[in-house]
Amino acid sequence: MGRGVLRPDLAASVIRLDRHKPTDALAPFVDYYWIVRWDLRGQPSHEQTILPHPNVNLVFEASGAGIFGVDRRLFTRTLSGLSLGFGVRFAAGGFRPFWQAPISQLTDRVVPAARLFGPRAEKTRQAIVGSCDVDDGVMIGYAEALLQSVMPERDPLAEQAAALVSRITDDPGLRRVDQLATSSGLTVRTLQRLFADYVGVSPKWVMRRARLHDAAERADSGEPVDWAALASDLGYADQAHLTRDFTVTIGVPPTRYAAAPLPASIVLSFIGERPRAPSRAALMSFVTSAGWERICRGVKRSTTIWYLAMRRPRASVFA
Repeated sequence: MGRGVLRPDLAASVIRLDRHKPTDALAPFVDYYWIVRWDLRGQPSHEQTILPHPNVNLVFEASGAGIFGVDRRLFTRTLSGLSLGFGVRFAAGGFRPFWQAPISQLTDRVVPAARLFGPRAEKTRQAIVGSCDVDDGVMIGYAEALLQSVMPERDPLAEQAAALVSRITDDPGLRRVDQLATSSGLTVRTLQRLFADYVGVSPKWVMRRARLHDAAERADSGEPVDWAALASDLGYADQAHLTRDFTVTIGVPPTRYAAAPLPASIVLSFIGERPRAPSRAALMSFVTSAGWERICRGVKRSTTIWYLAMRRPRASVFA
């Protein structure tokens, strides 16, 4: 399902996720397009929690079109009935040339897509939602036409920010901002200004989030975890520091998260009409989080499709 999707085995039994690369013209700005579909008609609703990445997403769904800034907290979305969501995940820093203002303005916020795209945003949303039964390429075409209608010039600083974020997420040995400054030839202060302007969060936050993604992935593996060794591998001073960071962000200690049982009400997931027992990882690693609701300039976040964040891939977009 991708890094950042908590309880991925359970999520895979409920939703279908497809990702597609952008055209060459939009590749400097966009990581990929994602389309998530679910059919829970006659079944209990599903609460999915995301540990977000440092990326802005443009999202289209039945309830509206919104621009999602980097969310520094957990994001929870309750799925029910039959529906889909279509999203554009911008590269870290890639939305800055479109927004033409510091991306920190969007951090922890959702704003209506019409603020940037005008009435074209709603027309695109209607076209995408109305094309749910056709080839994914049709929906992608509508989204790309919208992006190209306000196509900015390439920005070397945006691409530098994306490369720096990729370096952080791909190198577990990169644990301190001064290390990144040294390897990039920039001062710590310059890095901080660049990240605030183009990414929306600090380089230290990106490093901490990358470590938490690693920890959550291990906890979701269903295999025994040596938490003290993992804390050392991730650059924490000791297991207590990892536990505190994990607990503050995810809401429960990592040992409790990894051992949480699957509620009896969803021990069986249904594919068509045939019951299927979930995997051991799903049985051993499921926990619900209390949903939350926030109004951000007219967009109700709890009813807007949760965006599927994923680490920039080393090999496959489905890794």
